[in-house]
Amino acid sequence: MKIQGSTALVTGANRGLGLAFARALVDAGAAKVYAAARDPSKVKLAGITPLKLDITSPAEVTAAARAASDVTLLVNNAAIARTVAFLAADAESALRESLETNLFGTLSMIRAFAPVLKANGGGAIVNMLSIASWLNRPTLAVYAASKSAEWALTNGARYELREQGTLVVGVHAAFIDTDMAKPFQGPKSRPEDVVRQVLAAVEHGLEEVLADERTRDVKRGLSAERASYL
Repeated sequence: MKIQGSTALVTGANRGLGLAFARALVDAGAAKVYAAARDPSKVKLAGITPLKLDITSPAEVTAAARAASDVTLLVNNAAIARTVAFLAADAESALRESLETNLFGTLSMIRAFAPVLKANGGGAIVNMLSIASWLNRPTLAVYAASKSAEWALTNGARYELREQGTLVVGVHAAFIDTDMAKPFQGPKSRPEDVVRQVLAAVEHGLEEVLADERTRDVKRGLSAERASYL
């Protein structure tokens, strides 16, 4: 599909990667860009349509699908990152909270917007995943588990939505230079560089984006004798 002339909805669009997506879509000539956030007044970008949306609220997700019934591109970017190890005292509550947003929130968005996309010719869904979909360490434990689950959701949704002509793109990346990655040390990709690769993948019908060399190395290492996640 073409970005120019499309109608896009980006979740978590008030800052970081979501804001970079919204800006790039406007610049690429999207006909309309819904910038969704819990507090839409915090979305400071010309040329967008702010939309109130907490993806963990079924009522708000339903309302968003009604309000944005012209969407042809859904970017599931909203997420939380809890840096909690599995044996930490608050591991269970942190994991439940992470799954509620990263897995169930994304599932709610897919279920609500699948009929919208079908009615509008198929379109595309982008799910922002992570290198942590495949790689786990104590500081990433809870977050990685939620992203592994979201990866499985992405792969399953791809099969279920293929018949209606909806492209489902899974995006894996290591650290991106946003507020979410501030606690972590190491190389970080520019949000604009990640977004550029994702929009190119949508236009070329690609189902997976590996946004940086570290992520590509880990993906290759999954089948190594000592797998990269060990």
